[in-house]
Amino acid sequence: MLVILTAVVVALVVSYRRSRGPARPPAEPEYGTLHLTGVSPRPQAMGEQFVTVTGDLTGPSVAPTRVYRRLVWDGAQWPQIGQDWPVVYPVGKPDRWQLIVPGSGQGIDS
Repeated sequence: MLVILTAVVVALVVSYRRSRGPARPPAEPEYGTLHLTGVSPRPQAMGEQFVTVTGDLTGPSVAPTRVYRRLVWDGAQWPQIGQDWPVVYPVGKPDRWQLIVPGSGQGIDS
């Protein structure tokens, strides 16, 4: 019985270690610009509201790519068509962009 239990534990440990895969260094992010080409209408209510933005994302290794996202935004500071936003995204994956918080150099989940 002890041999069977030991074999099961060993099999579980081996299976767990294989599922984690090899350790990979984190990918270096790329920085780009999102030029807003579309913004949902501003609601009458103030405070945090949902806004949908559409734009063309450009960066060092990607051709201009049309992207969109739904964000929670302050109604008093509504985005406008024509604005340029600094963004960060994984190399080669502009659809996974995040807005950069001004002054922090960090992306936020959007």
